[in-house]
Amino acid sequence: MAVIRITKAFNFEMAHALKDHDGPCRNIHGHTYELFVTIIGEPLHIEGHPSNGMLIDFKELKQIVNGQIIDKYDHAFVVSNDSPFADSKFPGSNKMIIVPFEPTSENLVVSFAENLQSAFPIPVKLHSLRLRETTTSYAEWFALDNP
Repeated sequence: MAVIRITKAFNFEMAHALKDHDGPCRNIHGHTYELFVTIIGEPLHIEGHPSNGMLIDFKELKQIVNGQIIDKYDHAFVVSNDSPFADSKFPGSNKMIIVPFEPTSENLVVSFAENLQSAFPIPVKLHSLRLRETTTSYAEWFALDNP
């Protein structure tokens, strides 16, 4: 049997502030993020099965990633628990996420991987994530690098 990788792309809007940054990123600002989720495994080969020939239905992949990541982070303001903004109240805002790390692309992609690794049905496994913060900048996580 062949081992296959499939990837699905997701977009979401998110704001953050980096408390220790020595430049403008210490201020509240936002990005249009792109998250590329790649999974790996062997496609199902059972005649008559609705998923015959598939590693996973792209619709199911979308539901998993939306439920674990996108629905939570889309249009959210994310800060570390020791950020001065963590104690702030923003009128009308109900999507402030306080995390135990600086919300850089590097730390976010690690957190996303931790959330997704056990979310896929066996034998599908998370292979890699790419989190694009701008058109020219992204962070990547690979399962092989993180045993």
